[in-house]
Amino acid sequence: MKLVSRYTDIAEQFAIADRPSPVGEPSLLLFNDAVAKQLSIDVSSAQQAAVLSGNQIDSTVAPVALGYSGHQFGHFSPRLGDGRAHLLGAVADQQGLLWDIQLKGSGATPFSRGGDGRCAIGPAVREYIMSEAMHALGVPTTRCLAVVATGETVYRQPPQPGAIVTRVASSHIRVGSFQYLATQGDVVGLKALADLAITRHYPHIQSTGPERYLAFLSEVIKKQIELVVSWMRVGFIHGVMNTDNTLVSGETIDYGPCAMMNSFDFDTVFSSIDRQGRYAFGNQPNIANWNCARLAESLIPLINEDDEQAVALLSPLINSFAEKFNHAFTDMWAQKLGLDGHKPEDSKLVAELLALLKDNSLDYTNTFDSLTRSLKGSVTLPSVLSSWSEKWAHRTHKQSYSIMRKVNPTLIPRNYMVEKILKDFAESNHSPILSEYLQALQNPYTQSINESWNHAASDEKNYQTFCGT
Repeated sequence: MKLVSRYTDIAEQFAIADRPSPVGEPSLLLFNDAVAKQLSIDVSSAQQAAVLSGNQIDSTVAPVALGYSGHQFGHFSPRLGDGRAHLLGAVADQQGLLWDIQLKGSGATPFSRGGDGRCAIGPAVREYIMSEAMHALGVPTTRCLAVVATGETVYRQPPQPGAIVTRVASSHIRVGSFQYLATQGDVVGLKALADLAITRHYPHIQSTGPERYLAFLSEVIKKQIELVVSWMRVGFIHGVMNTDNTLVSGETIDYGPCAMMNSFDFDTVFSSIDRQGRYAFGNQPNIANWNCARLAESLIPLINEDDEQAVALLSPLINSFAEKFNHAFTDMWAQKLGLDGHKPEDSKLVAELLALLKDNSLDYTNTFDSLTRSLKGSVTLPSVLSSWSEKWAHRTHKQSYSIMRKVNPTLIPRNYMVEKILKDFAESNHSPILSEYLQALQNPYTQSINESWNHAASDEKNYQTFCGT
């Protein structure tokens, strides 16, 4: 695995050299052959556990812990950073694009704030399953290369076996990364970071001066809208949309308290730490807008020396978020229902359906899958949808089935299935169903329905997910 250093030339204390803490008995639990092939990662099987636990380090590239700030549930923390992660470096794919290789759970760093820097096996396996499922669903996401068991106990409540995740990302540049430099008044560092982000993610931006960074913000807004619309299309609830968990690339990162919505309700919350519903399913667009506004604030020094003039230039972009999102959201529902063009009454048709889903506790995924399959006459719709479906049928057309089949999955990573697998790993570092389940999740739009994997859960009213730190 040929690594190159990354982020070390942005600013002092932005990427701090720090080595992973060795673990006692590393053993490889999961390895993603597809990701390894994509990135030409050729770590021998004999070395995988040592390299991907951090026990064996490339002598030519120093691992680093990245600094960043973050609004966590609306409260600003100026110095967060990688408290339990080490960036080993980056590898180049066949097109020459760099991809970050990061170990998560690899020990304490200068940003740990007294924590042990470790990860339990449950959150590690959850991230592997969820990120692979999201990738197959067509949702932009970071991915996992591997999960390594450490052979050590992580002292949580209760104590659990430890593990380390190897995460792959096109970059780890967060909204919080810009906040970190802006808080320090480091304009040179801000510019260097913005230029790096543009080069990696938005190379088509060729303008200079303030226009360059206004264009950058515009592209980030576009990507955040696309991401949240993708989440809501498949019923994903991130659970912790802090600015430090918002990548400017528009990829999903941090699968701690995430979950999938079953019975439809915009107010659905599963995260144990989201007591006010800040990151509820239906509030995710508002938070994405809010996070983009925090990025805009951080970019002020790059736009104009006069703060008021900078805000005047940035504000129209932030204020455009809602309209742009609504257009994308409307298009999403049109695709999920296979509507023939756009008509003013379509919003009422969608609203009626969502009200029926909520009032009757209908499963989000299964309902849209049933609607899709009903166009082929292969399923009987719930009786509560009979009257509505007659109106919907008049809005479909010859291509409706193929359009709907591409956006309405038959299979999602059900919460109860993920929890069953995590329990298996906590007990024996293995799950007998994981391999087959992961394979099925790779074909979420064509997979034959397995009732044991995909039934509508009726006992999740009190289900909670946890951050995993």
